[in-house]
Amino acid sequence: MEYIAVLAPSIVVGLIFWFAMKSIFNADKSERQAEARAQAEANSKNSGPSPEGPVAK
Repeated sequence: MEYIAVLAPSIVVGLIFWFAMKSIFNADKSERQAEARAQAEANSKNSGPSPEGPVAK
């Protein structure tokens, strides 16, 4: 029974650390996806046809 009392604090701290790291990585992944969507939208707006049409040379 004393083994549980000795190991329980380490296990609890480990689980808290694991949940914290998981939430940080999920937030980072979501932020990267949002940034990629915003960048793709900006690129599509910038690479559209020019307003005056093709220029004759």
